Amino acid sequence: MSKFIDYLKTKSFRNNLLAAVLTVIGLLLIAFFSLRYYTKHGQGLNVPMVKGLSFEQAVKKLEDVGLKYEVDSVFIMDEPAGIVIDQDPDPNTFVKDNRTIYLTINAGKTPDTKFPDIAFKTLREAQAIIESSRLKLGDTIYKPDVSRDVVLEASFGGSPIQAGDIIPVGSRINLVLGDGRGSEEVDVPQLVGLTIDEAKFSLKGSNLSLGTIIYEGSITDSANAVITKQNPMPADSVTKVAIGTRINITLSNKEQ
Repeated sequence: MSKFIDYLKTKSFRNNLLAAVLTVIGLLLIAFFSLRYYTKHGQGLNVPMVKGLSFEQAVKKLEDVGLKYEVDSVFIMDEPAGIVIDQDPDPNTFVKDNRTIYLTINAGKTPDTKFPDIAFKTLREAQAIIESSRLKLGDTIYKPDVSRDVVLEASFGGSPIQAGDIIPVGSRINLVLGDGRGSEEVDVPQLVGLTIDEAKFSLKGSNLSLGTIIYEGSITDSANAVITKQNPMPADSVTKVAIGTRINITLSNKEQ
């Protein structure tokens, strides 16, 4: 033990210890500066803002500062075609040169989609299904039916549409819904002697609709033509009909 302690006091040990410490420091310095060189520490650039630019403008701006790019596309109804709608990394992010910037471009062509099955769904269910299919809910109108707020018909562009039909993404879908009053009955109005405009007003107030119109003789003045017959007629045997019933009429210019 005493020999080991004597060795620690020698000049040879001190020289070896100093050499070891300097070697470790040298290795650490070499590793540190090598890493700085490899990663280009402190060197880089800010990502330019390209959102809102056309694809061509965005590419030129990225290439001018030495950045690469990759492109994906989506379709957004209310955005111009060919415009950069998103970028990753975000603008003003500090990155190394030659970094890849990921661009999302709004597609130029409206994609199609299959119309989903919403028959007899509730309005809330139908709206969720329509929107998940990237369509929009348009107008909703009601007609007499025992079901309330249930889809009875769907239309696109004024024409009926069925599940599986192909339509453009973003299309507006109009719905006809049941009002829940289909089982109710109302009095049959007296239409004989009324003009067609007066009859329509009366029917609307009774939640009934105009059915077939038969013209009796030559109608020379349609505005003043009056109803001479109706079916059904208010009578002792028929005083009430279901809401939404169609009333057929006969029009004539002949005075009654």
